[in-house]
Amino acid sequence: MNIHTEVFGVELTFKTSEKLFSYKGADKGTLFMLNKCNINKDDIILDLGCGYGLVGISCAKIAKEENIIMCDNDPLAVQYAKINSQLNNVSNVTVIQSDAYESIDRDDFTLILSNPPYHADFSVPKRFIEQGYKKLIPEGRMLMVTKRLEWYKKKFISVFGGVKIFRMDDYFVFLGIKSSDLKIKKNKNINIQQEIS
Repeated sequence: MNIHTEVFGVELTFKTSEKLFSYKGADKGTLFMLNKCNINKDDIILDLGCGYGLVGISCAKIAKEENIIMCDNDPLAVQYAKINSQLNNVSNVTVIQSDAYESIDRDDFTLILSNPPYHADFSVPKRFIEQGYKKLIPEGRMLMVTKRLEWYKKKFISVFGGVKIFRMDDYFVFLGIKSSDLKIKKNKNINIQQEIS
């Protein structure tokens, strides 16, 4: 099955499989997260749990392809992400099979993006958030989209010292920024930034 969508003003086409998440069309929550991530050309980006590659391939239309790593635990997702990278002319991205960060050697990311499996228990997003913090450089950002609010809000605050939250319909996008100053991190814990719109 092929699906078509527009991200960052660019028309993209994806081959999908019914065994993969959101195979009938681009997930609204994922598109909402992309809308909030403010990608720079020099960003070093990890698409964590990439599925068939929508996030990483979209980012590669703005950031340098060689600075983008896409990973998924599912070998079928990795296969489709590779196919779709070629299909959308972003052949210099890196696509690897990895259980969360296990096969990710880099720890200099400026941006980590994820739409975690929020129908499961919280062990997967807990690992994504806690270990992701260590993979970011100071001032690096993590954005995550889910349909749950309270647990993610508390987890982002406990790990990042603060969180910014965007809301659209049933979706919440959480933005955590790794502080370069421990004093700032303490202050953020008192003044939690939330933007629910």
